[in-house]
Amino acid sequence: MSFEVHAQGAVHVFDCFSCAIHRMAPICEHCKVQIIGQGVEVSGTWYCGGHCARAEGKVGIVDHV
Repeated sequence: MSFEVHAQGAVHVFDCFSCAIHRMAPICEHCKVQIIGQGVEVSGTWYCGGHCARAEGKVGIVDHV
């Protein structure tokens, strides 16, 4: 059984969650890990957490984990 993911005006069809995650999860700009679940976004840039955002010089980031 397949399923559709509608995001940003496009429709993506997958047959498993791991494929959907691999294709759609944002990637941390600092450590390059795929962000699954909670991450932080700063001015359109994604980080896996506050630590990576601060390592890139971003300020005022609070990680609520």
